[in-house]
Amino acid sequence: MESNAVVIALAALAQSSRLEVFRSLVVAGEAGLTPGVLSENLGVAANTLSFHLKELVHADLITQERVGRNLIYRAQFDRMNAVLAYLTQNCCQGQPCQIVPAAPCDC
Repeated sequence: MESNAVVIALAALAQSSRLEVFRSLVVAGEAGLTPGVLSENLGVAANTLSFHLKELVHADLITQERVGRNLIYRAQFDRMNAVLAYLTQNCCQGQPCQIVPAAPCDC
């Protein structure tokens, strides 16, 4: 992945509403969500949400698919993983990293 693409992706996520939209789509998984559901769940006005969705599509972090009358938005997991891989590519000063498992969540 080129650094310019990473910068665009990170810039798109560097806004709280867009970050929440993206996280909601990650949670929704392959099923995705419609703008109406996103708007209702996040309490974001439809016109504002449309702007944020456009920015995330432009950054290639989400996809848009028309299914009948509905638009379905989905997170692009491969793209998200590519950004994460780029950010951690040379961690641990080039040495193999020992990954420490995350503590269990008390959710």
